[in-house]
Amino acid sequence: MNHTDLILSGASVVTANEQWDVFDTGAVVIRGENIVEVGPAHEIKKKYKNSLTIDCSGKTIIPGLINAHTHAPMTLLRGLADDRRLDVWLLGYMMPVEREFVTSEFCRIGTQLACAEMIRSGTTCFADMYYFEDDVAQAVADVGMRALCSQSVLKFPTPDAPSLEDGLLRARKFIEHWHGHSLILPSVGPHASYTSTREMLQACASLALEYDVPVHIHIAETAKEVEQSRSEHSMPVVPWVKKQNLFNAKVLAAHCVHLDSGEISTLQHYQVGIAHCPTSNLKLASGIAPVTEMLDVGLNVGIGTDGPASNNDLDMFEETRLAALLAKGATNDPTVVPARQAFAMATIMGARALHMSDITGSIEAGKRADLIILDLDVLHNTPTFQRDQDAIYSQIVYVSKASDVCDVMVNGAWLMQDRQLLTVDEEQLTASANDYALKIDAFLMEREQSLLSKLVAIGGMERQESFEIQAKARVTDAQKVIDVLQQNPFRIIRHVHYQQYDTYFLFGGSEDHQLRIREDDLIDAEGKVENVRYRLTLLGPAKEKEFAGSILLSRSRYLAPSPHTLRFYREYFVPEEEREVEKDRLRWQVSFRGVELYVNLDRLDSPDLGTFVEVKSRTWSQRDAEDKAQLISEVLSIFGANPEDVITEDYSDFV
Repeated sequence: MNHTDLILSGASVVTANEQWDVFDTGAVVIRGENIVEVGPAHEIKKKYKNSLTIDCSGKTIIPGLINAHTHAPMTLLRGLADDRRLDVWLLGYMMPVEREFVTSEFCRIGTQLACAEMIRSGTTCFADMYYFEDDVAQAVADVGMRALCSQSVLKFPTPDAPSLEDGLLRARKFIEHWHGHSLILPSVGPHASYTSTREMLQACASLALEYDVPVHIHIAETAKEVEQSRSEHSMPVVPWVKKQNLFNAKVLAAHCVHLDSGEISTLQHYQVGIAHCPTSNLKLASGIAPVTEMLDVGLNVGIGTDGPASNNDLDMFEETRLAALLAKGATNDPTVVPARQAFAMATIMGARALHMSDITGSIEAGKRADLIILDLDVLHNTPTFQRDQDAIYSQIVYVSKASDVCDVMVNGAWLMQDRQLLTVDEEQLTASANDYALKIDAFLMEREQSLLSKLVAIGGMERQESFEIQAKARVTDAQKVIDVLQQNPFRIIRHVHYQQYDTYFLFGGSEDHQLRIREDDLIDAEGKVENVRYRLTLLGPAKEKEFAGSILLSRSRYLAPSPHTLRFYREYFVPEEEREVEKDRLRWQVSFRGVELYVNLDRLDSPDLGTFVEVKSRTWSQRDAEDKAQLISEVLSIFGANPEDVITEDYSDFV
């Protein structure tokens, strides 16, 4: 006769072991944190007569669900900026808010809130990637869940690391601190190929190999990511990260939406775990991952919710059902990803993807007691049929809901019993989350009132505010302007030729600024494009002061680089009106009587408005502006412009 701690008896036990055993009236024997034995209830009862037994008759026991990819603290950003493309959502909203608010406290509270939600929906283990991961891991351990916790590393400053070197050092210290913990498997998380350098990926792989821990990374989530990789590295994402030795380590790759067959084979060869995130990929319109092909070649594909800011929940029942249905719809084949395979993806296969299947993912002797109890005797799961031996998987995958979860155990300890959470204070967490929501709302509402603030949020400014004294005039003889500039008192400092494509964003209401997105094509002596530059310019009020001769002390200007697409800026800034101007520009930097001026000879091609000469100079004081206004008036006169020809409007005003 054996003595043990606890027996869960009388339930249907769905083991997810190699034989896919299901015990209709089964029992699970638990000693401490481990499962000791699983089998028919009547046999277990004979062997363990004096053990504490909990009657689970009428219930179903399954392995705890495994969320293969998420960003737990982002529960505090749930619903913040929905229905936007990934780049606008991430760069325009998530990252600016994270820079402002993400701290160790933010991550602790957000993680506890996520854990509460995941426990209620039957998740016992998850893979996380975020900032301040030491605080994330501590919150998970305090709650009693199991997690693969990945300290993020990016090539630019993050909320917890001012530099790449600081990020790598933080990841090393994090792994050293949590290595060997009973609930936390630490790992390093280079965010993605496009946020990493070559050296950074190599360093992350070396660090993971040194401590025998996984690497957690986003791979090929969007078509844009793949296009960027091809453009910068002349190869797709998978071969490029492989070239950096990343796959020498144990890797968990999230998303993997845009892969070809060769890349899938490479991932299988290196036994890379896959985290399939169907809801997030659909919501952000990133695409549909080739899950069927991945499964066919033998990849371990787990299911992840992704972060609650891009899903917007952490419900693995919902995610597992969608994973099965989406694969059928994408392939036009109702037989692919059947219920048992989807169940495997949410349990044992997910554990393999996380490189944790030696301790969790199935109910069998020697593994940790990570399990959940379901009440399937409910209206939405009625009736049930016994003819098909796989009917239980259909019940769980296609019909069951998070609300069916009654009890949750991790590492042999109860985290929820009779639907009551035992290790977290829901009321306190809810209050803290709502406090953060008020602060974040206030921050974004203030930012939305200022184009400058929105511009700073996505990349900062290159130069501080400046003013220009300027005027332009229509000319009928462009060659005369060119000839005049070759003569005294002009001295040419520099001369360039551009083809310029300008898009102006105009805003209604009280916003009197304009935003100009410019593509500058530098043209060489042979008429070919030598270089292309992209620039954003925030133009202030159209008229600060007008001097005699219609010389304008013009707009305040803030300049920023323009690394994104026009579509990105359109969706981020939401202009009320757009105007397009295309022009050929000859530009001279000249000295005129000791004063530096800029002369632009512009031929407007679209709209076709003829040729203009524009003279301008930077200025910083009222007296300087008055002196330069007089000079500019004189220069225009030398070019043959009459006072009535001088105009102060910008080209966008002509459209």
